[in-house]
Amino acid sequence: MSEDYPVEHEENGDRGRYVIYLPDGSEAEMTYARRDASTIIADHTGVPPQYRGHGLAEKLVKTAMEHARETGGRIVPVCSYVVAQFRRHPEWADLRA
Repeated sequence: MSEDYPVEHEENGDRGRYVIYLPDGSEAEMTYARRDASTIIADHTGVPPQYRGHGLAEKLVKTAMEHARETGGRIVPVCSYVVAQFRRHPEWADLRA
């Protein structure tokens, strides 16, 4: 199901998010604060209850990791979901700030 929904990246000053706009008007998102030009602090991941269990949160985090890898960025995981994903994906260790 997650493959049906594109992830968009939005930034406004020192805040940003990776977001999936869902058909019913709700949103799944991973939000962050920018620490500096190349480092973000991932502080929240949320998926509406009716969409949980479909891989959307994982898709958001994977997109953030891909973006960090492409741009030479780093991520400080504060959100418990992002912390857990770092544990599950040792190949992301170099992206952890």
